[in-house]
Amino acid sequence: LVNSISLKVGEELFIKHAKEILKYGAGVVVMAFDEKGQAATKQDKIRICCRAFNILCSPEYGVNFPPEDIIFDPNILTICTGIAEHNQYGVDFIQATKSIRKLCPYSHISGGLSNLSFAFRGVNKLRGAMHSVFLYYAIKDGMDFGIVDAGGIPLFDDIESDLRQLCVEAVLNQDPENIVERLLEKCELIKAEKETGGVAKKVDEWRTKSVEERLSH
Repeated sequence: LVNSISLKVGEELFIKHAKEILKYGAGVVVMAFDEKGQAATKQDKIRICCRAFNILCSPEYGVNFPPEDIIFDPNILTICTGIAEHNQYGVDFIQATKSIRKLCPYSHISGGLSNLSFAFRGVNKLRGAMHSVFLYYAIKDGMDFGIVDAGGIPLFDDIESDLRQLCVEAVLNQDPENIVERLLEKCELIKAEKETGGVAKKVDEWRTKSVEERLSH
């Protein structure tokens, strides 16, 4: 399996790379890039992958790559960064996956999962839950390969219900106005639980009051 080629280099060199790979009987990962750059939106992911599939499999281009040996990577991008448009990246990948599998029969879908939660690096409990939720939906819609830390991903049903629901809303972009703030609050709770051996540290009510009120206490 060769990882990877893309249309970023232009059609002529893309075809040359594909023919060279075919000589060795290898499969190929095709990244969702073209001459204009990386595909971020659902529409661009579908457009670029379908274009690459047509070049690789249509007789007119002379490559004749077996479609079952093509693995598309439509780019899992980082969500919940504080930039509004990034909140849709998870949904776009999942929806594009479903369309690509339909429009490019026998091909496969992969992606690097760690990119999804990169905004929360260092908070592994949250990242693992986000990855599990993402896979739960992406696999349903056709994702069948992935670059994952298998040992660091909990089962969907084993995630704490409140954390699971938060991650569902993040991945599916169901609360675009508040999701980043809610995730950051959850990060603080997770960090507090880690410091106190699994129990969030309770702050005495009087400590949250003004200086004058604290002095009277």
